[in-house]
Amino acid sequence: MGSKINPLGFRLGFTQNHCSLWFEERDYFEDLREDERIYNCIENYVQHVKRYIKSSHVGITRIEILKETELITVNIYIAFVDLFIEKQGQEKKKEKVIKKRGQEKKKEKEEEIKKLRKEVQSMLVPNMLDCVNKKLLIYLEKVENPYREPLIIAEYIAIQLKERIEIRKIMKKAIELAEKADVEGIKIKIKGRLNGIERARKESAIQGRVPLQTLRAKIDYCYYAVQTVYGVLGIKIWIFV
Repeated sequence: MGSKINPLGFRLGFTQNHCSLWFEERDYFEDLREDERIYNCIENYVQHVKRYIKSSHVGITRIEILKETELITVNIYIAFVDLFIEKQGQEKKKEKVIKKRGQEKKKEKEEEIKKLRKEVQSMLVPNMLDCVNKKLLIYLEKVENPYREPLIIAEYIAIQLKERIEIRKIMKKAIELAEKADVEGIKIKIKGRLNGIERARKESAIQGRVPLQTLRAKIDYCYYAVQTVYGVLGIKIWIFV
């Protein structure tokens, strides 16, 4: 059963929550389209950021939408805040900053994240106001352990596949990154025309425990499609945290 249905939907109400939290009896379709427009607007912003940074690692792991009577709150969970801060430095004039240690450096990082929140809100809100009819608030949250997130692992594998690195080597390195993040287990499956072979095949690797049929087990899952010169490859990641 664990391999036949989506592991996230299978655990809703147990260890997983919905990404969109709202209730509507009459205009359900309109609210659903409104969520789609918000997701598309954030995706367009990410593509805009990619033009200014040299990395194709997006780092957005989760987007949560909370709708109230006259307010929409959007929480964006991002893993690599440094990439977006680097983008700020490239668009504006670079200022010389003396490296600080300890608490001073931590406070400086928090101030950078606050500035980034304001910039993201100032860029996204005007574009989203055309597709929403309520007041909009956007918050940016930093993910402390990026490689505990399956989407980050999938993006890493996708980057390596585009560079035509050997499949087994990619999966071994991805498992090492997950183990350093103290996960209980990880399962990786890649399918398609691997290494340019004409017939599609699949490669898989597993490390640790991944109890897909246990509802109490917190399993994070994602599917990621990557476009290569040989065609589209599908990546599936299961992580038991």
